[in-house]
Amino acid sequence: MPEPSSPAARLFGDRVRAERQRLGLSQDEVAHLAGMNVSNYGKIERGVGNPVLHTIVRLAVVLGVDPAVFVAEMSSEHLPPVIETFSAADYVAERRARAARP
Repeated sequence: MPEPSSPAARLFGDRVRAERQRLGLSQDEVAHLAGMNVSNYGKIERGVGNPVLHTIVRLAVVLGVDPAVFVAEMSSEHLPPVIETFSAADYVAERRARAARP
């Protein structure tokens, strides 16, 4: 079975699963209510899928929670490793510094 694509994907899937179980629903029922294929839904719960915004919102509506519940307190530390990560503020500051150089 594939490993979760990132800690964020695993945490997201865990939170979706917890809400589904809280309501006593099956994966098939939630997938049907959200207009999804049950296989794709299962991938989300396992942290293997990477849902788009519309899917996140649909799942939140079906499960009766604010979409923010699924991503609360996630940060760049939950993302897969990358060579370098810059915030927009860091990027703008560096661009200005480079423009000011002769």
